[in-house]
Amino acid sequence: MKLAIVTAYPPSKVTLTEYGYHLVKHFRLQKEVTEIILITDKTKGEKDLNFEEKGCKVTVKECWNFNDHTNVFKVNKVIASTKPDAVLFNLQFLKFGDKNIPAALGLILPLLCKLKGIPTISLMHNIIEQVDLNNTGIISNNFFQKIYSGIGNLLTKLVLTSDVVAVTMGKYQTILENKYQSRNVALIPHGSFETPEEPDFTLPAGPKKILAFGKFGTYKKLEIMIDAIELIRRRTNQNLEIVIAGTDSPNTPGYLESVKKKYAHVDQLCFTGYVEEGNVPTIFEESAVVVFPYTSTTGSSGVLHQAGSYGKAVVLPELGDLSTLIKEEGYKGEFFNSNSVSSLADAIENILVHDSYREYLAKANYRAASAIPMSKVAKMYIEYFKVIQVAKSKGFTLDVPLVEKNIVF
Repeated sequence: MKLAIVTAYPPSKVTLTEYGYHLVKHFRLQKEVTEIILITDKTKGEKDLNFEEKGCKVTVKECWNFNDHTNVFKVNKVIASTKPDAVLFNLQFLKFGDKNIPAALGLILPLLCKLKGIPTISLMHNIIEQVDLNNTGIISNNFFQKIYSGIGNLLTKLVLTSDVVAVTMGKYQTILENKYQSRNVALIPHGSFETPEEPDFTLPAGPKKILAFGKFGTYKKLEIMIDAIELIRRRTNQNLEIVIAGTDSPNTPGYLESVKKKYAHVDQLCFTGYVEEGNVPTIFEESAVVVFPYTSTTGSSGVLHQAGSYGKAVVLPELGDLSTLIKEEGYKGEFFNSNSVSSLADAIENILVHDSYREYLAKANYRAASAIPMSKVAKMYIEYFKVIQVAKSKGFTLDVPLVEKNIVF
């Protein structure tokens, strides 16, 4: 199978870059895949293809740019010229841009592939029904939110023309099946990027590092976390270091710089900037706890899966998709009120001062992450592609609920 994967890819700063990297890393090891056509955004640096394991050939086709109105034509041209046997889209609503027209045009691509007769799976990391348009910095005006939601519903219908639409959370599948009467929605877990050997759950010598990882500025706010840790410092003798690993959200350029200036007086406050894939393990392994200073959610959390893979305790708000994910996949964490500094301080302190509790959470999260590695997720996609190919050859319309009864993953 020559598989095309349409995704952002390191060193890109576009959303879902890390997930794209791990899709490629694990698909190239599947015996059914003979070549991967990586259809990705243009970047100044070279694409990160330095994998340790030997796998199939990866052909890179850099052809699109964030917020480019012509992306749909450029990607379609590459698909036509490379003639893949199957296409996987790694998507969310703002995948191709944070401006309405380029974002919308990019989501037409699954339909174009379907019309070409190419087996097509679209992985949707979020759905419009579960996105808080105000908190995520997309649209704040109530009137325009209604318009945007209407457009989002139309775009969802376009993505649903894919042979299979994969979602990472059970409630997304339920919403799409009930609202759009869809029979081609498959629940495929997010998966854990890495499944290293069970870690040493003891902490390294020196200050205890509290980590926040991601793209910040919209619904991921650092002020509450820094204020909470300053509060802990005032009431305990804990030696704490704050590690902010990541970049600005595309919707809030300059946010991290503003935080640096505001908290220039705070001791042991470290901003790492963009973290290369090879440095991600160290960032997590050195941390005592991973904090999610979110006011909203936009889908299954890659950071939570990473924290679990490296055996880390987490502190997170009990809201939206994070709360659902904890219940569905067996992760455990200390919860806090997303609007309360004191609540967050209590949650972090409860883990830091009770080492046995920190280890309990860390071990539970490692078990949860190890249960669904990306290698297993890749195999699930391969099985769906096989079924799609058979259905097309026989002229059948794919009915995912019926198919799932007969697939053993």
